[in-house]
Amino acid sequence: MSNFDVIVLGSGPGGYVTAIRASQLGLKTAIIEKESLGGICLNWGCIPTKALLKSAQVFEYLKHASDYGLTVDNVDKDFDAVVKRSRGVAESMSKGIEFLMKKNKITVINGYGKVKPGKKVAVTDADGKESEYSASHIIIATGARSRELPSLPQDGKKVIGYREAMTLPKQPKKLVVVGSGAIGIEFAYFYNAMGSEVTVVEYMPNIVPVEDEDVSKQLERSFKKAGVKIMTSAEVTQVDTSGKGVVVSVNTKKGEKTIEADVVLSAVGIKTNIENIGLEDVGIITDRDKILVNDYYQTNIPGYYAIGDVTPGQALAHVASAEGILCVEKIANMHVEPIDYGNIPGCTYCIPEVASVGLTEKQAKEKGYELKVGKFPFSASGKAKAAGTPDGFVKVIFDAKYGEWLGCHMIGAGVTDMIAEAVVARKLETTGHEILKAIHPHPTMSEAVMEAVADAYDEVIHL
Repeated sequence: MSNFDVIVLGSGPGGYVTAIRASQLGLKTAIIEKESLGGICLNWGCIPTKALLKSAQVFEYLKHASDYGLTVDNVDKDFDAVVKRSRGVAESMSKGIEFLMKKNKITVINGYGKVKPGKKVAVTDADGKESEYSASHIIIATGARSRELPSLPQDGKKVIGYREAMTLPKQPKKLVVVGSGAIGIEFAYFYNAMGSEVTVVEYMPNIVPVEDEDVSKQLERSFKKAGVKIMTSAEVTQVDTSGKGVVVSVNTKKGEKTIEADVVLSAVGIKTNIENIGLEDVGIITDRDKILVNDYYQTNIPGYYAIGDVTPGQALAHVASAEGILCVEKIANMHVEPIDYGNIPGCTYCIPEVASVGLTEKQAKEKGYELKVGKFPFSASGKAKAAGTPDGFVKVIFDAKYGEWLGCHMIGAGVTDMIAEAVVARKLETTGHEILKAIHPHPTMSEAVMEAVADAYDEVIHL
């Protein structure tokens, strides 16, 4: 049996970051992975989807070249080549994680891991051989997978999850996307931009329902303008896959409707990977599909920890990474502060992009704040107009009494790169007046943040 200070179960953006930080802190570290280093995010999620989305964006640019005074003839796409590029990006990044493991002297153990009592982990390799390892600290970072609804069972061909959506052998002419969170909306944009006829079915009254209502409405307008069909307050009740394609039955406010499609993408959330990893044998407590942990990611059993999607926090890659770092720094007896889950940025990488942090306007009102709300449209931004990306806006929400920045909501080109300003400012407890007096460069998309703040304080210049 090999002994370690730390064993990490799972090598996604939570697991591999945790392992690297543990090694940096002088802890003898091992990481266990049953498939590819980098986990779902790097191999089948965040990274390859961004490669697909970039191809779609470039294709759209080429189709609208005349808008920029350019002539491009015979614009077409090669769907197989687009998918191949995406897989190549993922494979390259996975090899990068391999390099980081070697650089940081982390032992990589390939196989399926299960935690055992006595601070041990059993790993079964591809040949069925089982090995046992022990560690002072075992960190569970096994992530999540596509959730299946009883009314929408996935067969991997006609009814698919995000993983199959990245590698379809043939582009569907008609696609129904069920669910309009980040995964559903990103694939809806991709396939629509590539030429598929796309319908989005969302159970809630607005698409991207976790976002500020103004953002949701703007995105719906932009998607409809691009040709995406949107059905909100709608529920899929049945899918018939017996024919050549799929017939989807949808319950709406106006009654039952049917949609014919080639493929249905189920994007209705995630299911944590906590089955068959030994939690019951060790006695680790779970609740509603999540492992319960304290502020430092310790479970109820000493020496066992959990981070990322398997815990109650937001299921986001950057959250998992931050939790893992905090977890091992606490193990190494460093002074750490619990994560502020109210200051986590969320990003959706469709076009236009969506990014937000903090409270929505509705949430702030429900909490009883007196508000100052400002909004600056990109249609008034010189940079956005010059770039041909005038859709969207920046919306800011402040507490009128103390000037606290309660929330920031953006929709437009490049806003996923802009939201960090609001995250850092809120971390530093920056007030609206301080943002207003911080000089932003012109012409940039980022100055829309300053302009939105100016609007909140009745000082806006360019609106």
